[in-house]
Amino acid sequence: MASSILISAGGTGGGIYPALAVAEALRRLAPEVALHYVGSVGGMEDKLVPRTLVDSYTAVYAGPVHSVGLARTLASLAKIAVGSVQAIALLLRLKPQVMFMTGGFATLPVAAACWLLRIPIVIFLPDIEPALTIKVISRLARLVLTATVDSVGYFPKTKTVRDIGYPLRAELMKATRDAGVAHFKLDPTRTTLLVTGGSRGSRNINEAIGDIVSSLIADGWQIIHVSGELDAPQVMARRDVLSESEKQHYQVYSYLHDDMGLAQAAADLVVSRAGASTLGEYPFFGLPSILIPLSFAWRYQRTNAQWLVSRDAALLIEDDKVKTDLLPAIRQLVSDPAKLAAMHTAASVLARPEAADLIATAVLSMSAALH
Repeated sequence: MASSILISAGGTGGGIYPALAVAEALRRLAPEVALHYVGSVGGMEDKLVPRTLVDSYTAVYAGPVHSVGLARTLASLAKIAVGSVQAIALLLRLKPQVMFMTGGFATLPVAAACWLLRIPIVIFLPDIEPALTIKVISRLARLVLTATVDSVGYFPKTKTVRDIGYPLRAELMKATRDAGVAHFKLDPTRTTLLVTGGSRGSRNINEAIGDIVSSLIADGWQIIHVSGELDAPQVMARRDVLSESEKQHYQVYSYLHDDMGLAQAAADLVVSRAGASTLGEYPFFGLPSILIPLSFAWRYQRTNAQWLVSRDAALLIEDDKVKTDLLPAIRQLVSDPAKLAAMHTAASVLARPEAADLIATAVLSMSAALH
């Protein structure tokens, strides 16, 4: 059995949370194995990775290189070069048997160092379509694991690719509807709408909800709105001008971490972007969704959204139509309980709660084979 496994993921929650789910499974299945997490300097992973879960946490320099302009690309390449040197020094000290990664630019220097030192790389692709980082690193990887079978075709047939499902954290999977209702002090007689723009928030969604919040409350909804830290002051300011009775049914949070599972368990419908977590978390809770793909995020959010829409688990609204189309879409769903129930069933069918253990087992099997 391997004595040391390196985990790397960063950038957004869509890459970080699957990595944490697999780290939990590795810790549970092989407590004797040392887990070392590598993120990027200034990355949000620094706040999200529990130091009690991993044996060490290190940040190296990295930066985005896709769709950021020439000047920033050049600066990022310089950071990646420095980060690669940092990663090589770290790997020589830790001597991991395997690297497990889920994507994000934070993984580029670490993967480059692993390739130079001949340390096998296992990739988990959390989205359906691989972004640039995973496309590049997959050429160096020994094994690629995917959240859905639809992802397999994006990789060369010569590459070992396995469809395995989207890994979920244990704390999230413990959440129940009753616990969520109690935690957020919700009114059990009202339907609950969860609104989130993803780990970084969405100004467009935040503004659209602000425009229609009074109408939603009048229609019988209560709302849990996760605004993202950047827009939280503006969203709270709009909440402050509501009547006291309206405020009782409208909760605003800048970010939910451990509580996010409870929010999803309590919700009857979610309005959100279409990041990677939609492929695993919404199916687990059987949560019908209205998805608004980020218009400039490669194609991956649109591909994720279309995958759920094609399976009758979600509706899609274009980003430039959200302010006009969101309220009618919500009202149409609530007026058709059979449609909402069918979406719940369709989402639930897609759930694969065993994915974290399967991925951890694959990583451990590779490290054992190399021992």
